[in-house]
Amino acid sequence: MDIRNSLDGLKSLLGVVPSATAATQPPKSGAAAGGSGLNADIATLSSAGSEVSLTAADSSVRTEKVAGIQAALAAGTYNVSPSAIASKVVDSMLGGHS
Repeated sequence: MDIRNSLDGLKSLLGVVPSATAATQPPKSGAAAGGSGLNADIATLSSAGSEVSLTAADSSVRTEKVAGIQAALAAGTYNVSPSAIASKVVDSMLGGHS
């Protein structure tokens, strides 16, 4: 299995356009970058990471509700009705927007 092909397929499903700099520039090694092994680490964010950060900053996200759900998950008290999940799955498969 070629990981690159799988990532490209995932990007196309998500509608992510590869950035020109990440696609054309090979990663630099510690020796080529002129740094020591500890200082030569480089992190590169994809355009998907940028989209996630933009979505997180979007004002339509209800932070109070998200925080409440996170707290309930952490406490182990978050419950969802199995019939509600099944209904949403069926609606989604049938093209419903509810």
